[in-house]
Amino acid sequence: MKPVIALVGRTNVGKSTLFNRLTRSRDAIVADAPGLTRDRHYGAGQHAGHPYIVVDTGGFEPDATSGIYREMARQTRQAIAEADVIVFVVDVRAGLSAQDHDIARYLRRLGTPCILAGNKAEGMQESARLGEFYELGLGEIHPVSAAHGQGIRSLVEAALAPLQLADTDEDAEPETGAIRLAVAGRPNVGKSTLINAWLGEERLVAFDLPGTTRDAISVTFEQRGQQFELIDTAGLRRRGKVFETIEKFSVVKTLRAIESAHVVLLLLDATQGVTDQDAHIAGYILESGRAVVVAVNKWDAIDEYQRQQVQRSIENRLPFLKFAAMHFISATKRQGIGGLWASIRQAHRAANCKMPTPVLTRVLQESVQFQGPKRSGMSRPKPRYAHQGGMNPPVIVIHGNALEHLTDAYKRFLEGRFRKEFDLVGTPLRLELKTSKNPYADKTGS
Repeated sequence: MKPVIALVGRTNVGKSTLFNRLTRSRDAIVADAPGLTRDRHYGAGQHAGHPYIVVDTGGFEPDATSGIYREMARQTRQAIAEADVIVFVVDVRAGLSAQDHDIARYLRRLGTPCILAGNKAEGMQESARLGEFYELGLGEIHPVSAAHGQGIRSLVEAALAPLQLADTDEDAEPETGAIRLAVAGRPNVGKSTLINAWLGEERLVAFDLPGTTRDAISVTFEQRGQQFELIDTAGLRRRGKVFETIEKFSVVKTLRAIESAHVVLLLLDATQGVTDQDAHIAGYILESGRAVVVAVNKWDAIDEYQRQQVQRSIENRLPFLKFAAMHFISATKRQGIGGLWASIRQAHRAANCKMPTPVLTRVLQESVQFQGPKRSGMSRPKPRYAHQGGMNPPVIVIHGNALEHLTDAYKRFLEGRFRKEFDLVGTPLRLELKTSKNPYADKTGS
């Protein structure tokens, strides 16, 4: 599982700038004004082949008792609870403050590994002002400049060092033959209700297994002879045969569950349409390469006009999931939930489909004959043959000449032809282009 790094500190010390630097993105809003970040913000990064999740938080006041600062403190405490390591960000130029002492006192009690990052330290690596931060009792201070990218590499190495990350997949869980299914979605979309309906209506045999993620539960059950392992994404707790959702919704658990699953069931709420959070979760599923089935819950609670609006919002906001099967269900009334299993199995089969090289090459050549790629300058791309480069998700490697000039529209055309040939419903499909090197490119005429 990816380790989680939480960025914590008072307002306007540069946490969001550091977040953007660690994730190599511009996802967090950055400006020279305090209090811009209020909710937790999640992003993915990588260092030396080790991926990680970064959580940006708002200004932390551990003793806040009212107003927006109390809510910001609650969000930060949740991020800290999810984290494997904490990066406490301080402002070297502004110096040590009483609020820094309050935060350090709170962090020292937790026992979670904590790294002290002195931001805005460009040109101050040898400054005596760094010494005052040793008063915080958090060990060595790492001077960095998030704005200029200085000291970031050593900071990440220090943050990941206590986690003893493996360089291989030796610690990966062994395959058991069961399909790992993650039910993902926003809080209160009906995940627990759907799980209860499955366990009750299908009369499945269920028992607890050790959690696949911290504080999570996975449930193994059988449906028509196929073993499934349900991965918790909503903090489900077992009480007899009833699963209930705890108050705190962990985004980290959802991200980790998606990564470890074979198939993800993305559950939407028909009464609210597709929200930004739905789109973010869907995007993460696609980025992770997981097979996916989409289910719209509470379909019975809206009228025909609202149903048309929901379908339109799905088409507009989730166009990148057109390959996924779509179901409209009511978990409370157990309507439409039986058909989900066929789509889940189909998505799993598609994600692990074996595609013979002769068939792939035939489909490629027939596609080129039906519609050739557009010319680019003096040359025309010439796809010649294809072979499979991986599974879950399927990867098709296409070889030829000048393939770097293939347009996105033509790539989508080829993807559609491959999908139709192999019935790849419910899984992302990735195309890799390998252009043959011109043996005469380095030779000049005499």
